[in-house]
Amino acid sequence: MQDTTQQDNWKRLAGEAAARLIEDGMVLGLGSGSTASYVVRYLGLRIQEGLQIVGAVPTSNATEQLARELNIPLTTLDAHPELDLAVDGADEIDPRLCLIKGGGGALLREKIVASAARRFVVVGDVTKQVLLLGAHFPLPVEIVPFALPLVRRRLEALEAIVQLRYKEDQVFVTDNGNMILDCTFPGGIREPEKLQTQLKSIAGVVETGLFLNMTERAIIGGPEGVKVVMGEEL
Repeated sequence: MQDTTQQDNWKRLAGEAAARLIEDGMVLGLGSGSTASYVVRYLGLRIQEGLQIVGAVPTSNATEQLARELNIPLTTLDAHPELDLAVDGADEIDPRLCLIKGGGGALLREKIVASAARRFVVVGDVTKQVLLLGAHFPLPVEIVPFALPLVRRRLEALEAIVQLRYKEDQVFVTDNGNMILDCTFPGGIREPEKLQTQLKSIAGVVETGLFLNMTERAIIGGPEGVKVVMGEEL
């Protein structure tokens, strides 16, 4: 098992490197999760030092709260429907820079913000690198609560092992009032584009944690420092 302190340092290195991509006058999308929080914290420091951004759209209530604490100016997609740059973490990153996201439960807003950005950059540490999506981390699928019985049956028909997400002995509810089904596909996800199409065709599925063909680059922290990965370099 990876040492937590060491892994946190790798996340910090990646987050700070990503935050250095931010320039004056930008409108940003700020991701959620442990690695993305380092981006937000370093952005707050850069703003203290004089960086001037137009505003940032947070992808979760937790990110919004952290940004407010750091005096980062916030905005909305209503005010700025197109973002210059979005930065977020990932649970898994494959060699094509396709991702599984949603371990923190913010996948819907994360995908909306990433889709609104001209550039989407993912940050992570070396433990997030995989050759095959879904081989080690379940795929989160956000659903309308009313549709739970139907969606569960349809997912099981796709050979998924389905687990309703709980937090502290309560059914986990997203910031949008939805549920999350964590889906394990034995052997991993070998055709993510096909699976995405199948999942989105199920009535009651709001969004999935598959982020396909969206990522410009991955910034990866590890024992040798930070590397920037484009495409097949993972």
